This record gives sequence, structure tokens and C-alpha cells, in this order.
Amino acid sequence: MLVPMALYPRGPFVPCPQGLLSPRFLVPLSCCPSSLMSPCPPVPPRSPHVAPARPPAHTQHGRRAATALAPAGRHSPRFLSKMAAPSGRSGWRSWATLVPAALLCLAARAAAEPGTVPGTAEFDVRPGGVVHSFSRSLGDYSCTFTYSAQGGTNEQWQMNVETSEDNGLFSCTIWRPQGKSYLFFTQFKAEVKGAKIEYAMAYSQAAVGAQSDIPLKQEEFEVTDTTVSHRDGKFRFELSKLVIVAKNPRDEL
Repeated sequence: MLVPMALYPRGPFVPCPQGLLSPRFLVPLSCCPSSLMSPCPPVPPRSPHVAPARPPAHTQHGRRAATALAPAGRHSPRFLSKMAAPSGRSGWRSWATLVPAALLCLAARAAAEPGTVPGTAEFDVRPGGVVHSFSRSLGDYSCTFTYSAQGGTNEQWQMNVETSEDNGLFSCTIWRPQGKSYLFFTQFKAEVKGAKIEYAMAYSQAAVGAQSDIPLKQEEFEVTDTTVSHRDGKFRFELSKLVIVAKNPRDEL
């Protein structure tokens, strides 16, 4: 068993020969096997410590030589702040490129969020007999679709909201892009706010490809100033599209 030198109060001690063990560990002479210690090589005298020469502070061009940072130095606040901040023309050129790109990403994200800009948003119509709703708003106008359905699996529907150039008309269209829904609707209602309905229609099938719009019978749904909804006892549980055109009430004054 080998032990550090500090644990032995008495010597003599010699480094283990032939570099078989680390020179940090010394063993008593009496413990060394004769096969390894015959003869033990003498311990060479230690040479005086010579401090390494310091590199010149400046190069031949007058610039200060770069000094390598120790691992701890790389985590100092000063070092990290220098790495994060742009330096020189190249650094500011990088920032000038990144800022417009970030603004474009934010604009694209805002355009994709429902209720912020005119256009189409997708949503799932989910069966299960539970009442669900989906809504979008555009300025002072809003459109909300509320429904309950049974059978099948989730269907992907879309809602489109638009206004006229003078902002006097507001349109809301709700439909299944595949044209025909195979869900069993037990109820539905589309409601607009900020405008009065001028025209509304409900369809059992939406036009897509060779298919055409198939409207519900007038007795299956009813229209008020702000809503289009099913009529109890008359609605035949088929719905694939709703179209609403509403007018700003201020334009009637």
C-alpha cells in the first residue's frame, strides 16, 4: 500500500523507481521490494525555480498582444458583456441585419393571430355534444360561431372576416373547406357585434371543386338583427357553411 509522504514521520523515503507510480507518492526504503530497489536510483537534486518569462506587452506594430483568459475569466461579467455587445462596424452591421428580420417575424406572427387583421383563421369543430365557440374580431366588429355536434372526429373549419373599403360593411363566413361536413349538429348560432345583419344564409354543403353550395331550407334556421341560428324542431342537423353580411348602423343615420 502506498501512502503520501506526509503520513510517514520517519524516512528514508525515495520515489518509486522506473516511473511505475506517480512521483507524487513516496514509499519507505524498507517497503520497496528488492527486485525493484536494487539499486534504488539516486534522487536528483532539484533545480532552482525559474519564473517563466513574461510575454512582451506590445507587439512590433504597437498593438497590445492578446491575453488568453482562464476558464474562470471567460465567465466574468465584464467578458460576457463584451461578447454580447456589438463592437466596431461589423458588429453594428450584424445588428442592422437582425433588427429588420425580427420586426418581420413579429409582423408575420401578428398576421397569423386570429382577430387582429382581416383574413382567414382555422379552427377545429369538435364532436362530443359539448357546446363550443370560436370568434374573431376586426376593429369594432366581431363574429362568434357557437355550436354543438355529435359523431365522427374533429373537422377543420375556417372563419373569414372582412370589411369594405369604407368600413361600412362587415362580412363573416364560416365553412368547412372540404365542402361537406359529416358531423351531426344539434345546434348552431353565428352572432355579429358592431353591425346589423343585412344578409345571411346557411348551407348543408359548401361549394368546392365540382360541388356547389346547397342552402338549408328557410324553415330550418332563423335570422335576427345580430344572429343566425338553428330553429328547434325544423333543423335537420346538417351544416357546412354560414355566410353573414352586416352593415354599420351609423351608416343608416
